Amino acid sequence: MNSGASAEAVMRKALDILKAELSREEYLLYLEAITPKIGDATKELRDKGRALDLKTVLREARKS
Repeated sequence: MNSGASAEAVMRKALDILKAELSREEYLLYLEAITPKIGDATKELRDKGRALDLKTVLREARKS
């Protein structure tokens, strides 16, 4: 199936749709879920995440 669209263009369009339909918190959770993690990164993120509240996460996300 070749519609002339690149995989990157399709991914960008899908993320734009999700961003429009989801709340900021839901969008961040989605991005976190699809981001590949290597080795113990998942455990490290879980451990760091326990100490953070949602407001802190959103504030830090806005900085980047």
